[in-house]
Amino acid sequence: MVRPDRRIREAVSAPVAVAVVYVAVMFLSTMDSTIVNVALPTIGRSFSVPSTAVDSVSIAYLVSLAVFVPASGWVGDRFGGKRTLLTAITVFTIASALCGTASSLGELVLFRVVQGAGGGLLTSVGMAMLMRAYPPRQRVRVSALITLATGVAPAVGPVLGGLLVTGRSWRAVFSVNVPIGVAALVFGAVFLRRDDQHRPGEFDTAGFLLAASGLGLVMYGVSVGPRDGWASPGVLAAVAAGMVLLVALVVLELRRKAPIMDVRLLLDRLFGNATAIMAIESVTFLGTLYTVSLYFQDGRGMSALESGLSTFPEALGVIAGSQLGSRWLYRRLGPRRHLMAGIAGTSLFIAGLGLLGTDTNAWVLRVVLFGMGLSVGQVFVAGQAVAFADISPADSGRASTLFNIGRRLGGALGVAVTTTVLVLAGTTAGGPVATSAYHLAFFVAAAFNLLGLPAARALRPDDAANTISFPRNKKKGNHAVLEPSLGNRRRGTGQSA
Repeated sequence: MVRPDRRIREAVSAPVAVAVVYVAVMFLSTMDSTIVNVALPTIGRSFSVPSTAVDSVSIAYLVSLAVFVPASGWVGDRFGGKRTLLTAITVFTIASALCGTASSLGELVLFRVVQGAGGGLLTSVGMAMLMRAYPPRQRVRVSALITLATGVAPAVGPVLGGLLVTGRSWRAVFSVNVPIGVAALVFGAVFLRRDDQHRPGEFDTAGFLLAASGLGLVMYGVSVGPRDGWASPGVLAAVAAGMVLLVALVVLELRRKAPIMDVRLLLDRLFGNATAIMAIESVTFLGTLYTVSLYFQDGRGMSALESGLSTFPEALGVIAGSQLGSRWLYRRLGPRRHLMAGIAGTSLFIAGLGLLGTDTNAWVLRVVLFGMGLSVGQVFVAGQAVAFADISPADSGRASTLFNIGRRLGGALGVAVTTTVLVLAGTTAGGPVATSAYHLAFFVAAAFNLLGLPAARALRPDDAANTISFPRNKKKGNHAVLEPSLGNRRRGTGQSA
């Protein structure tokens, strides 16, 4: 006789359970940065501190993420994915609740560091569990689910943050994480299966210290560079020291049998190129979203909430694009052409934002943002599927660590690049100089994004063939595979899902 608790667990398959928990917590972690940015001015007034000081709320979270992500792969392999993921969710949720009760800026910054520690662990461990749970031919559809978090959450943040700050208080932007975190924790405790613990070897203490300090310094320098000036001694020292430490890290890890960050994985052509593409796309995507939000508020006089609502069509575009890509375009075009089309489309629509003036109807900008989201969805879906096509289950933990470091640094660098362009161009709210500065920032983002094209072109037409699946034609019981793409015809496989 099957016990009731076992029947409950078997009601949800193991892969589906991993997908539900990962998408939920990834959505929270990704949304956190943009939702908090909306509340920073209110937080500054509440604690009577200047804007230059309140920025530490965001910087502390980003630096903490950079410090703890390097250890996430090893920790997940050593203690098991389920145990590590549930612990990370618990830390993130408790820290979110504490942030909402902070009585001073110092307390808030401390709790944000703890929150970043939880976020740094759950991102990579959850992705490794997801890639182990689904075979390569199903990962395109899984990538579409992940894109709902990484592509939609940054646009949802300003809208939800504006509503919470306006209707309640800045504390609500942190406490809103609690019920979702608790729900994910309970669901995960019930439905996640214990996964096999891998043998990661001894903890690479030297490698961790180099990675944590190097990435933390670079993230700090990139975050404060636009505010303090790239020529300021503090910024120069942080970035330079961070880069030196990261170079030392690479040299050390290449000599280790069990490195905490296996940089040799970047030599895998599919993983290396796809990780580079995703890092570049993160620079462009988050940098553009940040610039658009400022443009709507300073250049067009919208409130923070109106700006968020006007940016939201981008999220709808990502949703539509991820479904279009995963269900049809990926198998029709193949990974190489799919990525190239998505990169080119993203740059085209972002450049289009630079051609529109302050007198342009706002709905035209919203349509362009929808097109940008549609294109970004293609890159995210294809990039994530290609990156892990040849990665073994044993290497998934360390591979997801490298993958997420590229994405996190890319997002921070994107905001830094576009902010720097705005500062150098001499923004003055509402005036013609401000408009030209925003346009320049859009053009720079569009041009930077094209750096991903060489990496996409380096892929061969038949690369990542194991990630391409084809639906069956079930007419009158006939289960013949539908006509495959040109790449599959050359291989003569016709693989089905």
